[in-house]
Amino acid sequence: MSKSLLEQLRKMTVVVADTGDIQAIEKFKPQDATTNPSLITAAAQMPEYQEVVDQTLLQAKKDAGGTSQAEIVSLAFDRLAVAFGLKILQIIPGRVSTEVDARLSYDTEATLTKARELIAQYKAAGVGRDRVLIKIASTWEGIRAAEILEKEGIHCNLTLLFGLHQAIACAEAGITLISPFVGRILDWYKKDTGRDSYPAAEDPGVLSVTKIYNYYKKFGYKTEVMGASFRNLGEITELAGSDLLTISPSLLAELHVTLGELPRKLDPAKVANLEIEKISIDKATFDKMHAADRMAFDKLDEGIKGFTKALEDLEKLLADRLVRLEGEVVATH
Repeated sequence: MSKSLLEQLRKMTVVVADTGDIQAIEKFKPQDATTNPSLITAAAQMPEYQEVVDQTLLQAKKDAGGTSQAEIVSLAFDRLAVAFGLKILQIIPGRVSTEVDARLSYDTEATLTKARELIAQYKAAGVGRDRVLIKIASTWEGIRAAEILEKEGIHCNLTLLFGLHQAIACAEAGITLISPFVGRILDWYKKDTGRDSYPAAEDPGVLSVTKIYNYYKKFGYKTEVMGASFRNLGEITELAGSDLLTISPSLLAELHVTLGELPRKLDPAKVANLEIEKISIDKATFDKMHAADRMAFDKLDEGIKGFTKALEDLEKLLADRLVRLEGEVVATH
């Protein structure tokens, strides 16, 4: 009898859930899970998570003392990200990725401070560093912050990664994990070329992740590759064998009900004989390659702006909720 694609994928790749929805995680039982401000915003608006949001806001208000609403909301956002992370960790056996504020993407020191604060919150809740990945945008400044954090034993997931130069810089910095964005690369190429679609094996996002995976395995880097941001099933099946893949609940469901053979596409054993040039990345080389890669340049900038907007939307949602909660408290006294 044929097995589902999801069952076969799990045998060669660590399956990660790309969601803040606890119920979806309970359903698909992934090894790891990733969150970001967009996902937490979506989850925070679901009725079943209102209590988590309300408790986090009221505790942040209490702890912040007489500070402004903006400071209470900022404190609440970090705590909410950790609160969802803690709930997720009760379900999964592996790690959760929690994101540093995207507005800090070009500030190494501020990224370090925020990452250490997040890890301290997890520690206070009894969760060790081995179960948390700090998510940081793959800017030069973000990669430098992650390099320092890794030396402190804080593991990082470098996100918004679109180009080989970003991937090599991460590997040379000893980063635990990278998340190249498959679907967003496809989006850019479709818009740039005017094409409606690409066959899965020719998908520019698939080709990009394959190139990064082969480079890492060829030169023995320990940094793991986790394909992310998928638009369709074909992108996932073409990357079967990647170290990890982080997949939305809708595509996990599709993999679960789809039967058929799933051949392994990415395999360290097939890399040894590939002709690949080794590149060493310093800041000048990084900047030059980034400027020359229109897609990576555009998508990194767009991604940071997108995560920033999602964060601002969540802050507004939390601010509005705080006003309502304060009104309810006044009404009961």
